[in-house]
Amino acid sequence: MKLLVLGGTQFLGRHVVSAALDDGHAVTLFTRGKKPVPQPDRVTALTGDRDPRVGPGLGALTAGEWDAVIDLSGYVPRVVGAAAALLEPRVNRYVFVSSVSVYAEQSRPGVDEAGRVLELEDPATEEILKYYGALKAACERVVGERYGARATIVRPGLIVGPYDATDRFGYWVARFVHPALLGERGPRALVPAPATREIQLIDARDLARWIVDLAVRDAGGTFNAVSPAGQWTMGDLVDALLASAPSPPAPAWTDEGAIVAHGVEPWVGLPLWIPSQDPDHAGFLAIDGTRARRAGLLTRPLADTIVDTAAWLAQRDNAGAWKLTLSAAKERAIVEGKPAA
Repeated sequence: MKLLVLGGTQFLGRHVVSAALDDGHAVTLFTRGKKPVPQPDRVTALTGDRDPRVGPGLGALTAGEWDAVIDLSGYVPRVVGAAAALLEPRVNRYVFVSSVSVYAEQSRPGVDEAGRVLELEDPATEEILKYYGALKAACERVVGERYGARATIVRPGLIVGPYDATDRFGYWVARFVHPALLGERGPRALVPAPATREIQLIDARDLARWIVDLAVRDAGGTFNAVSPAGQWTMGDLVDALLASAPSPPAPAWTDEGAIVAHGVEPWVGLPLWIPSQDPDHAGFLAIDGTRARRAGLLTRPLADTIVDTAAWLAQRDNAGAWKLTLSAAKERAIVEGKPAA
């Protein structure tokens, strides 16, 4: 099978390329050429820019035919629309990787693919950081309108594993398995109580293999690419981290009131943590992934993801990592019960 990957040099993309090559598919990558191409001797690398207003634009894609395109780098509907239109006569299926951030209402658990999505107040805006979810939803519409039944929309939740530069999951792996990577840390690791708090994530390698499989099977539709709601809790994660670490710190289960009082930023300052008093995001880590599971999405054990992420963290350049996460001083203050400044 001939696959065209838009992106493919960084996190999820690297794993998509590996999965496709492992299955014997012919892979073409279209990138800006600013990052090393994974397995360059096994792929066809094309260089350009997703934005047709930025030279050389999409010129490298004006020739060629593919069975499917996997779009990993689409954030702006105008830009996604340009590639979708150019490729439409020459590809069979368009797989667009979106996000569960498209949902307008995440105040309740169990949101499925029929949930209402965000709308742009200004359809012309291209402020990705500010309107990420609404822009992704608009990109989905562009692909759907152009390809119809030949469109596949994948909405992942939190993607984790090796090569994850966001360090959201990596923070927890580092804190328990390689605490020295985070600097001078104490013997007790702050963990938000309760241990029964549900978490939801997907290993990038499981997601990548499934995305390639969808393309191969010519499977259409929209899918929430998440682990089963309720499959894992924060306690499960901590237990798996403790089991994977040679000399782990002791988990200090801490009431979230103390964490809030010290001004820790949810999700960013303390990854995977969303305060219970945030009603707008009560269902963010409890999205319904039934449709994706029925379509073959599998989730590997947490321990496997932890071990492989730890191995990757140990060998990468960690300079500049975790600048926004909980500092050692603030963690120590909270764990020791000191009042907020």
